[in-house]
Amino acid sequence: MSAYETVLNNVFTRIEAVRSKVNEHQIVKIVAVSKSVQAVDVENLYLSGQRAFGENRVQELAKKQLLLEPLPLEWHFIGRLQKNKINALIDLMPDLMHSCDSLELAEALNQRLATKNRSMNALLQINSAYEDTKAGVLPKDALETYINIQKNYPHINLQGVMSIGAHTEDKAVIKKSFEAT
Repeated sequence: MSAYETVLNNVFTRIEAVRSKVNEHQIVKIVAVSKSVQAVDVENLYLSGQRAFGENRVQELAKKQLLLEPLPLEWHFIGRLQKNKINALIDLMPDLMHSCDSLELAEALNQRLATKNRSMNALLQINSAYEDTKAGVLPKDALETYINIQKNYPHINLQGVMSIGAHTEDKAVIKKSFEAT
């Protein structure tokens, strides 16, 4: 067994232990964040059974998609999308964009998707920690924003939400962050 398989199996085992306690019918998908590793590491994880990978920079996603094109990988964009990178992201068409963080971004993304006659799967990003340094809509605005995007931006297929909790060791604060969403 390779080192990649060992690490991946350990992750699967830990997640399965929690999943079976919470909801035995829930399906969990692991998105391996590949933002700081080389394409060869992604390939080795693929060969060990991992299929979904997340990149936080459009240019890194483009590079790895090109290098790993023969592999049937599922790509996720997990970073903050700058408006000047929208066209490049559309050309890459990730399986899921995790960071639709405002109505302004949704509008700009929808307009450019419409121009290219394309649609994109996305998650509404929620800043459940209420931290100024984090992007995303506030929990109090999330439902209204979600409905607004569904109703007014037909080229964005919202698949759910992605919540960013507080960055702290205090478990009560972390729990409170996610209870808000």
